[in-house]
Amino acid sequence: MFTSFSRPQWAVGFAVAVTAVLFALPSRAEPAPPYEALIESLDRIPITVEAEALLDAANARAQQARALPNPSVSVETENVYGRGPFSGYDAAESTFSINHPLELWGQRGARIGAAQAEAKVAALRRDQTQWTVAGSLALIYSEAEAASLQYELAVEALELTEADANAVMLLIEEGREPSLRGIQANSEVESARAAVDEARANRDAAFARLTAAAMLVQPVTAIEPSLLNRSPDASFQAMGNPLTVQIAEAELEAASKSVSVERLRARPAVSASLGVRRFQEYDTEAFTFGINVSLPLFDRNKGAISAARAEERAAAARLTTAKLQTQANRSAAQARLDASITRIRAADKGVASAEEAYQLARAGFDAGRISQLELRSIRSALISARNTAVNARLARVRAEVELAGLDDRAPF
Repeated sequence: MFTSFSRPQWAVGFAVAVTAVLFALPSRAEPAPPYEALIESLDRIPITVEAEALLDAANARAQQARALPNPSVSVETENVYGRGPFSGYDAAESTFSINHPLELWGQRGARIGAAQAEAKVAALRRDQTQWTVAGSLALIYSEAEAASLQYELAVEALELTEADANAVMLLIEEGREPSLRGIQANSEVESARAAVDEARANRDAAFARLTAAAMLVQPVTAIEPSLLNRSPDASFQAMGNPLTVQIAEAELEAASKSVSVERLRARPAVSASLGVRRFQEYDTEAFTFGINVSLPLFDRNKGAISAARAEERAAAARLTTAKLQTQANRSAAQARLDASITRIRAADKGVASAEEAYQLARAGFDAGRISQLELRSIRSALISARNTAVNARLARVRAEVELAGLDDRAPF
């Protein structure tokens, strides 16, 4: 149960059942799918689809990196249609050759290694995105549930305020209270009614956010089962390096391989050719072969090498930061989760005390032993305590979402 509220009775015949208010949903409302059903369909969420597509692209680039460079074919004819003995085609020399680039010094292996390192980064980011989306759905789901409960609490607060106002009107009719008290009571009722309208708008907005985030066909009109009441698994132990550190390590590896690729690009480009030359005048053929080597006189790829080395230093700095922050962030998240659990216990006790106080105050007000001002103050304390109980549970969900993100898992 959400908490242990009682069912007090008052002289005017008004009964309050907080448990029913917190958990009773409209009979015609279609509840949202359970949280477990939502995270089972993460592959439909656009951000997850994007991460999967980026991984496919990285894998495709890694596959493409294995491809050998294409050869080129050339046909060349010399000594034709000139003057004297070269006036016709009889002295022609025609050459057919095939040229193929040679990837020396490990250029192909470096290219493949860099593409595979990028694919590894994309795979880790895909996994991280899935856990991030699962946590985001948990938070949006719990916020929608909290908004629904706060609306129900606002409706109940309006009913309490109206019941107190009716009791004040009876006292005014009996001459035991001045008319000013009635004006004050009506003002409180209008304020409570405005709070109901605001809570309804917040609930509808939260339902709309959940509908959009989970890509549901039918709009959400209720939340069931509860996520706010679910306790995190205290026995879970994080294993191995967090994904944040793994991604930083993979990025550093990819940056290092990029440096190797750029350094090898500064080496001379070498290509080999093999062909056949036809001597028209002698009606015979001969083979040709050659080597083509570029001279790195002007472009030695220094700028690209410097840029790759700078990116490698940046990746190393990110890795150091990730290692330093991850453990600290997890300890802080665990502390916030523990504090939220303690806060829930305190909030539940506060609700029980506030309800008992309101029951006694209402009986005292009907008997004329306490003033309207005191009754209003105690009622406000009850309403505040109930909302605090909802907010405490929402804080626990947020702390669990944060901790789950650091542990690379779905919340709860």
